[in-house]
Amino acid sequence: MSTILSVKNLDITFRTNAGNIHAIRGVDFDLPAGRTLALVGESGSGKSVTMKAVAGLLDDNAIINNGQALYQKNMAGKPVDLLKLGKKEMRRTINGQEIAMVFQDPMTSLDPTMQIGAQITEAMLLHKKITTADAKKKAVELLRLVGLTDPDKRMKNYPHQLSGGQRQRVVIAIALSCEPKILICDEPTTALDVTIQARILNLIRDLQAQMGLSVIYITHDLGVVAKVADFVNVMYAGKIIEVGTVDDIFYDPRHPYTWGLLSAMPDLETDDDRLYSIPGSPPNLLHEPTGDAFAARNQYAMNIDLRAEPPMFQITETHSAATWLLHPDAPKVEMPQELRARLTRARKAANIL
Repeated sequence: MSTILSVKNLDITFRTNAGNIHAIRGVDFDLPAGRTLALVGESGSGKSVTMKAVAGLLDDNAIINNGQALYQKNMAGKPVDLLKLGKKEMRRTINGQEIAMVFQDPMTSLDPTMQIGAQITEAMLLHKKITTADAKKKAVELLRLVGLTDPDKRMKNYPHQLSGGQRQRVVIAIALSCEPKILICDEPTTALDVTIQARILNLIRDLQAQMGLSVIYITHDLGVVAKVADFVNVMYAGKIIEVGTVDDIFYDPRHPYTWGLLSAMPDLETDDDRLYSIPGSPPNLLHEPTGDAFAARNQYAMNIDLRAEPPMFQITETHSAATWLLHPDAPKVEMPQELRARLTRARKAANIL
């Protein structure tokens, strides 16, 4: 598979009044063209910061210490390092027309004083150099494409006149207006009810197939990941700690943190009468942890976890995890029995067995 985006050794610090926060500590991942990658982890793990760096949307107090974000703008040519482009150049040449982003709350993405039609046509008039009439015609087509009824009428609506699901569809239409190659979805369904969530996810999946999009989901909802992703990267404390296909992560997880995330998903058939939660809290990256950042919350932690950071151990060609439990000399630790039973049920339900 050809790679459209490759992030290498990304390292980011934020200046704050309390000191420097080392938020991203060496992130590497590849996005295959036309496929879907999910970045998964608790709030504060670094998912959104990583992708905002790629999209050139970091706050002014961010310092990129190291790394590359190689975007294959022309699949036959040399990749562009997005981190070396200034904000003005990113706005002019990348944002919208090459890489677009859909955010969690559509009301923070839409201007309450502008009609929907004007907000969709704005980027097209700037980047595509088309007439106003053509831009309006395409905007109506986009609103129809994202499933809004009576798109001509919607063009004249203001954001407050639409429901949450309708506003999110408008945001997706804006993101697609300049025909980007990569769509970044940052918790795109969190603010929506469950039935609307499913519709939005199906919509993005259908649009991906129609337009040949490469998609990155940023989420903590593993249910969303199971529905949409081809590949999954699990993040914790500014690092990617497990990488694999969606089947690798959901049916054969190897990192104790991934075990915790999967165990915390509600399951009607579990024998436990209490909902599991990972004990403790993520580390404060004002004071960078020594050794494995997950050690303090890991019931399987060994002495080496407190002294040395684990490397990525290769499990299969597609699956790797950064835990000392995978070292040949480590004691053999199996995933919790209840989680194994849950994953077995999930495999049967998916007709994998």
